[in-house]
Formats: sequence, structure tokens, C-alpha cells
Amino acid sequence: MDAAFRPAVVIDNGTGYTKVGLAGNVEPSFSIPTVVAVNESFLNQSDGRNMGNYLAQYNAGIMADLDYFIGEEALSLPTSGVYNLSYPIQRSKVTNWDTMEKFWQQCIYNYLNCDPEDHYFLLTESPITSPEDREYMGEIMFETFNVPGLYIAVQPILALSAGCSTDKPQMTGVVVDIGDGATHVVPVVDGYIIGSSIKSFPISGNDVTQIVLQLLQERGELIPPEDSLGIARKVKEMYCYTSSDIVKEYIKHDKKPDKYIKKWAGVKPKTRVPFSFDVGYERFLGPEVFFHPAIYISDYGTPLSEVIDNCVQSAPIDTRRGLYKNVVLSGGSTMFKGFQKRLQKDLKKIVDDRITTSNARLGVDVKSQPVEVNVVSHPIQRSAVWFGGSVVASLPEFYELSLGYFFPQSCNTKEDYDEHGASICRTSPIFKGMY
Repeated sequence: MDAAFRPAVVIDNGTGYTKVGLAGNVEPSFSIPTVVAVNESFLNQSDGRNMGNYLAQYNAGIMADLDYFIGEEALSLPTSGVYNLSYPIQRSKVTNWDTMEKFWQQCIYNYLNCDPEDHYFLLTESPITSPEDREYMGEIMFETFNVPGLYIAVQPILALSAGCSTDKPQMTGVVVDIGDGATHVVPVVDGYIIGSSIKSFPISGNDVTQIVLQLLQERGELIPPEDSLGIARKVKEMYCYTSSDIVKEYIKHDKKPDKYIKKWAGVKPKTRVPFSFDVGYERFLGPEVFFHPAIYISDYGTPLSEVIDNCVQSAPIDTRRGLYKNVVLSGGSTMFKGFQKRLQKDLKKIVDDRITTSNARLGVDVKSQPVEVNVVSHPIQRSAVWFGGSVVASLPEFYELSLGYFFPQSCNTKEDYDEHGASICRTSPIFKGMY
């Protein structure tokens, strides 16, 4: 059967988790921690001083390529052993392509259990991905996996399309993508990214985990050191929320500690001895760093709401109202309870204060019109990028020359790659709009 008649494989590559599945589904089939455990002990078995040792070293290299684990299997291996953990994506950028190739190989063959030669592929990329990295991605997919077609989609575009509730999506808005390793604020106008207005925020989901762990340790809570990071991550996901006012939240906790302080109970993995500790102020102090980043980074004091405002203000003036009207949240670290309301309140205050100041300067005869500010939260924002990719790869146009107005990039085929090389993957047309 022709690959165009089979569902495409959609892989959303993230710093913390990679989501994989087949196009047409609402949710990814697997959400896998982006980590690889590699056995490098084989490489030390030969010193390569003669031909026999050279052959042994060659065989050891092959064994090292075969003996590895990814995801939860990799994390469950003993911390002291022959396997070394490698995180191929750091801050949304692939830093180890050999390890990334191993990771994709396991995703395709062991998790999805499919032959890559029988499926088109849609991979996602960060808005700050370099042209060289796009070439590497194309080389691996076409050379190693021999895929018949490849589409590399920019994550904010997919997230914006996933957040729309209409059949004809309004592809103008600001995407606030907060993942485990990086936070980007990306303005999109009519399906095109305004590259010069992209803003980065130095705090992401992993930083919130580190803050929760730091607060617990500073308070003297007895947490098993070998499992401390995993426990902090679970505490963050289960108990953390965004407060509307940090001072009032402190007062609430102090007045009724029994109501707001949670109890965590577990068992130490090595000794099997039970332990427990209290979860208090860190419940709201963790997510608070998005609004008061100086809590975590002493020399950085710009809150996320102000970064979004700076992003919009740096865009062309005729696009700003549309951008404020559709601020779309994406990523698991935007799922904290109360996050959307707090962000909208802070962003609207910044915009309203600017209008008030402008009206006072202009006088009573001329006044600025109110600006609608709307921060969009939706049920699938945790996997919005993957869902957007699933929708795009389900379109009949996906296998044709172009996906149309909102997704102008063509799907690169194996024939194109054989004729022109990896340079066909180098550029992304969505950065080439009128702005």
C-alpha cells in the first residue's frame, strides 16, 4: 500500500517529554521522557593498538549502539552502573544528534511498532531552531529511516491551530509555549511568524520543579536524595497552583494550615522505609516565578505578562489588537490551576495602564479605544502542539505539494531529497510573511 494511504507519524520533540502517535488521533499514543540510557562500557574494552583490538573496538561500538534504553526504562535503571543518562534536547535545542537518532529509533520501532518506510512523518521544531539543525533532522529521517516524506512544523503554529474552536481558524495570535526546558512567546499573524518579535523567558517547567525541591530541602523535609527530583516533579504536578495575590495566599496558609498544607507519603526506594513530609508554601511559590522571576533568578525581574506585552508592542502596529485578542497557552507548565486568570489579569492591567496614560497625555478631545485582552486556555493545551500536528497530517493536502494558506510549507519527499539534498529542509516559509 502507498504511504499516502496510511496515517502519518507525528512526533513532537520536547525537552522534557516527546509525544508520538499516528495522525488522526486526538491524543498521542505515547508521552516519553526525552532521555536515553547508553551503555558505554563496551567502548573501554579495547585499546585499539593492533588489528585484533581494532576489530574488537569496532564490535564494541556496534554493541554500544544496540544496548540502550529510552524514557521511563532509562530513568528506572540504577543510578550507579554501566549506563549513562543522556538528554539529547536541552532548552528546546538538540545537542546530541547520535543520541537523538537512537531515541527516534526506539520510538518508531518499539513504541509505534511501525516501518518508517511505510509512513510520512511530521516532526516539530522550536521557533529558534537553526537551518543546520533542520538539515540534520532531514538527513536522519531520509538517510537512516528512509521515510517517503517529511514535514517539519514549527510548534507555535501547530499550538495556535489547536487552540481554535472553529472550522476556519483565525491564525493570528500570540503563542505562550511553556515546556519543561524552555519558554517562548511567539507572535503569529495570518499564519506567519514575526521572527523579529519572538521573545524568550528564562524560566520553564523544570525550573519550577527545582524551586519546589529547593523550598522543601531548605525547610528540612526528609526526602530521599536519589529520588528527590522525581518527587518534586510529582509534587508540582499534583499540588501546585497559581495564586491571585501572593501576600493573601501567605495569610490564608498561616490562618488555616490544616486546610492548605498537604501531606506527601512515600517509601524510600532502597531501604523500603516509609517517609512523609508537608507540602506548604511551595504549592503557590513554584508557579509564582512566572510572575515574580526574581524569586529564582536574582538578576532578572521581568514577569511573563510584561514579556508578552513587549512581544506584542514590538510587532507591527496594525497587528497588535489581533495579537492581544488571542493569547494562546501551550505546554504542560501552563496547566497550573489559576494560571490563565492570573496571566490575563496582569496582562490586561499593563495594557489598561498604558491606555490610561495615553489618554491623560492626549486630553479629553482624543482618546484611545479600549483594547481587548484575551488569554485562551483549552483542555488540550498540554499536548496542543501534537494535536495540531495530528490535524495537519490528517489533511488530504498533507501529501500534496502544499498545505495551503495557513501551512505554506511543502511536504518534502524522498525524491526531492535524493535530487537536491538536505538543503530542502533548511528553510521554513512561515517566517517569510509580509511582516
